[in-house]
Amino acid sequence: MCGIVGVLGNHEAAPILVEALKRLEYRGYDSAGIATINGTTLERRRAVGKLVNLQDLLVHEPLAGKAGIGHTRWATHGAPNAGNAHPHQSGAVAVVHNGIIENFRELRAELASHGIAHETDTDTETVALLANHYIAQGMSPRDAAEATIARLHGAYALCFLFDGYDDLLIAARKGSPLAIGHGQGEMFVGSDAIALAPMTDQITYLDEGDWAVITRNSLEIRDQHGNLANREMRIIQIDSAQVDKAGYKHFMAKEIAEQPQVLQGALSHYINADATEITMPDGLDFTKVQRLTMVACGTAYYACMVAKYWFEQIAGLPVEVDVASEFRYREPPVTDGTIAVFVSQSGETADTLAALRYMQDKAAQIVAVVNVPESSIARESDIVLPIMAGVEIGVASTKAFTCQLTTLAVLVLQAAYQRGRIGDTELAEKLAGLRGLPGLMNTALGIEDRSVTLSRKLAEARDILFLGRGAMYPLAMEGALKLKEISYIHAEAYASGELKHGPIALVDKNVPVIVMAPRDALFEKTVSNMQEVMARGGKVLLITDQQGANEAGDGVWQTLLMPAVDPFLAPILYALPAQLLAYHTAIAKGTDVDQPRNLAKSVTVE
Repeated sequence: MCGIVGVLGNHEAAPILVEALKRLEYRGYDSAGIATINGTTLERRRAVGKLVNLQDLLVHEPLAGKAGIGHTRWATHGAPNAGNAHPHQSGAVAVVHNGIIENFRELRAELASHGIAHETDTDTETVALLANHYIAQGMSPRDAAEATIARLHGAYALCFLFDGYDDLLIAARKGSPLAIGHGQGEMFVGSDAIALAPMTDQITYLDEGDWAVITRNSLEIRDQHGNLANREMRIIQIDSAQVDKAGYKHFMAKEIAEQPQVLQGALSHYINADATEITMPDGLDFTKVQRLTMVACGTAYYACMVAKYWFEQIAGLPVEVDVASEFRYREPPVTDGTIAVFVSQSGETADTLAALRYMQDKAAQIVAVVNVPESSIARESDIVLPIMAGVEIGVASTKAFTCQLTTLAVLVLQAAYQRGRIGDTELAEKLAGLRGLPGLMNTALGIEDRSVTLSRKLAEARDILFLGRGAMYPLAMEGALKLKEISYIHAEAYASGELKHGPIALVDKNVPVIVMAPRDALFEKTVSNMQEVMARGGKVLLITDQQGANEAGDGVWQTLLMPAVDPFLAPILYALPAQLLAYHTAIAKGTDVDQPRNLAKSVTVE
């Protein structure tokens, strides 16, 4: 989940490293640091907290040199303090690391037997200690790095810098992404192509098990068996404006506002101009599919939960949805004719990638729904469905979630059409409805002022409940997650009908109950559940359309009005009030919206 950057440049490295780390800070902000080669001397600077603290330190204690490495950390082993911050250095070696070294205790004990003591609580320090130990035995930096990498168990992206070598970086990747950037007489390393976008658009991604020897004018990649590997160099287009707040106070606010635009882009990618046909990659045939298995984490998991309702109701296709971190450990049996669908914003989520690898020789087909077509999950899948959300920086996913839902909605219609569950006329109607969704989203953004007022009231609560029925139940779960993530208010979600089976015991005048209920076939039952809450003094915030508000009756504490929408599309549209309420509640509480405590954007460790 940490951010890594490396530079072999023609200009001073420190400013370039810091600028690249700014673009990676969404991956971790517990601490940050850089190391450079100044002449022949290896030096480093590290600071706790956000990147601005490192920038302040560098003003007073600058680092010179045109070669360097940098890191922004999300703590796994060891507290977020200066001693545990990266880069870690032992003698002639500095290293930055994303991942977890599972056998670091055994390696630490081995090093201790040679009189080499550790000074930090981290697993990463062991990598630097071991590499320096090999150098002390007479190995070259290249051989020492290779020997060190061969001893490591676990998941890692690594970048080594060596004292006295200002034209050498060694990088390695196993389980965590790493990219090499090509320049004119310069080379770069990044855990994310976003970091390298200002320097180059020519990117080579390391494959699983690869390690690379990098100079300013050469790149040598070896695979996990030590053989020379020829990895493709790709041209990557990343708009620098996408990682700018563009006048918004937070990235999350910008990304909420971008949803009509990015949804339009996603729909245009999959639906023709007159909304009569779907364009999907070749080889996706649902006529012989018996079952879908959908796997994801966090917000992406809730997108899968919504899609389960759609697939079963519209396409008549049984769906199993699983949390990626539990899936492979359950060792689920896989029946013939099963398509496995993996949903991930980054395409690098460690648990989801591990689940995909578990299914590779079991499923009839692997489908990836991702935002990064060059990601590991995409590259290891049979079919890739990009969600077209663009770069998402805010930790709490917004536009990626609605683009995931939109892409899955199109996939559902494709499955229903291929299986004969809907014909040309109904397909065209559904596609036309999808095509109108960006306009509805634009209209729905008009609730923001009302959301600000309501959020000030919600910010006073310690606990909040969310309710929903049908496909709105996963939306209730997503609403609760968003609120927890950025406002730190305890929030839980329940299927409305389950309220009386236990959770209603929590209801009193101090616990707001947010009900997500468009006027659909389940609305009357939802109103009955609301009455149960209100009869016990509970405060109901009803999110519905005008017809729903008219039929809800008296006693509702607050109402947030949404445009009327086809029930099929309601989960996509109703994501917006969930996002706005969470955002403005967090603002009211004064929390860090884009970088909430203990969280990072891309979870690349188990």
